[in-house]
Amino acid sequence: MTTPVTPASDAVGRPTPVTNATQFQKPSGMPVHKYRGYEAVDIADRTWPDNRITVAPRWLSTDLRDGNQALIDPMSPARKREMFDLLVRMGYKEIEVGFPSSGETDFAFVRSIIEEGAIPEDVTISVLTQAREELIERTVESLVGARRATVHLYNATAPTFRRVVFRGSKEQVKQIAVDGTRLVMEYAEKILGPETVFGYQYSPEIFTDTELDFALEVCEAVCDVWQPEEGREIILNLPATVERSTPSTHADRFEWMSRNLSRREFVCLSVHPHNDRGTAVAAAELAIMAGADRIEGCLFGQGERTGNVDLVTLGMNLFSQGVDPQIDFSQIDEIRRASEYCNQMEIHPRHPYAGDLVYTAFSGSHQDAIKKGFDAMERDAAAQGKTVDDIEWAVPYLPIDPKDVGRSYEAVIRVNSQSGKGGIAYVLKNDHKLDLPRRMQIEFSRIIQAKTDAEGGEVTPTQIWSTFQDEYLPNADNAWGRIQLRSGQTTTDTDGTDTLTVEATVDGTDTVLTGTGNGPISAFFEALQAIGIDARLLDYTEHTMSEGASAQAASYIECAIDGKVLWGIGIDANTTRASLKAVVSAVNRASR
Repeated sequence: MTTPVTPASDAVGRPTPVTNATQFQKPSGMPVHKYRGYEAVDIADRTWPDNRITVAPRWLSTDLRDGNQALIDPMSPARKREMFDLLVRMGYKEIEVGFPSSGETDFAFVRSIIEEGAIPEDVTISVLTQAREELIERTVESLVGARRATVHLYNATAPTFRRVVFRGSKEQVKQIAVDGTRLVMEYAEKILGPETVFGYQYSPEIFTDTELDFALEVCEAVCDVWQPEEGREIILNLPATVERSTPSTHADRFEWMSRNLSRREFVCLSVHPHNDRGTAVAAAELAIMAGADRIEGCLFGQGERTGNVDLVTLGMNLFSQGVDPQIDFSQIDEIRRASEYCNQMEIHPRHPYAGDLVYTAFSGSHQDAIKKGFDAMERDAAAQGKTVDDIEWAVPYLPIDPKDVGRSYEAVIRVNSQSGKGGIAYVLKNDHKLDLPRRMQIEFSRIIQAKTDAEGGEVTPTQIWSTFQDEYLPNADNAWGRIQLRSGQTTTDTDGTDTLTVEATVDGTDTVLTGTGNGPISAFFEALQAIGIDARLLDYTEHTMSEGASAQAASYIECAIDGKVLWGIGIDANTTRASLKAVVSAVNRASR
């Protein structure tokens, strides 16, 4: 008898793990001594864990700048314009369109969308610059004639950059930000006309590695120059240029900054995560909970190294929680295709919300749950007198309705060797309106399973239907089996007895079969006895396949035939003929 092990407790009552040497991981041998952990933020009364995101943040797409600069083959002017137009159609109101001082290509693109009137009146374009005078002048020149424009200035503030790159003190780094801000204001005043609503954004780059008190000091110094007030906001963007910490610590940094900025009501606090630790989406969401007002990112997470935060995932996460993202993702495949064209990079088939396979179930248990979920949705909607689109979505394994992003249900369930009866039944119901009884689902799934085991790979809906027809539906084009039914007629006596006369071809010979019973099916079984077929009814069900006078019916019959238990199916506009065809289907399968 084995004695259960009760974990011991430490001094404060927490259970300590049971020690078993075989369960311990072994040292990796990797040089972990080269790296240090992130620093926690001293903010004992943090409030962000109790907050919820109930409205969409402001969004800025930096696909045309941060995303483009990370491409192996940067976008051509045509691909840039395609991306810009896509972002506008989706509803982004703030779009970073380039780095005009970096070269003629970016400068010319900014000029083209201004001069060609491609920028809607409610869209603000943003351009990036370093804090050097000649670059700032060139950047502001690119904006002449724009209706709404923002200059985004940045300089690195982290200790490693101060020591290794700039070899400057904190004061010198802060002065770069201050002088750059002043130059942006001077050139905007000198170059831009009154038709331009001009805004300013500052980023202490590498914010995640910058001491919090110094990041605050630099931002306050920049604000002292810009003088934000009512109607004159400043955007302070705090980039995770390299993602360094857990999302929770990132949120702590944002709550600390949000609390300590002196003119917070005039500041748009912006979060710009990268995905180096693979948690950019969580970091962005928690930063919003911690006080950030705006998110900068790229469609599908395009960007340097592991990418910027994914705006599609962020927006769809809100949508899945009943919060309007204020961005239109309803044609997600169009968005994906345009993004792949512009970036010349494929979107992974498992990418959240947009990948080819994200609404697809291969597992049998998943397929069964999804099928039952769709059935339950239809029942619940009917009970409430509503359509499925008007009730709360509740289908297992599908966080959203694929139809809401332009996907059909055709690819929701796909069949391979891991699939079960539920998935196969779903395909037949969704594509062909056949609602197979459970035991018939089991029977047919074994046939498909044998096919996938023998051939490997995926079985498409077309192949499933072809196999189903070949197995259950003999007809003029596929006339296998002993019996081919041509016509039948039933008469009912005054005592309720039905007499059935069937014209059929049996074993290649035209034959008339007759029988009596308490219904057409019972009479048909008696008629079959005359040609040596011993058949007995075990189960019967039927349903209509559509509405209207021309609707067809599907009949399913489970029979015991000469010691075999088999299902048959018949489809016909007449329910009696459908039933007789179902019996023929089962009989023919028994002799196959």
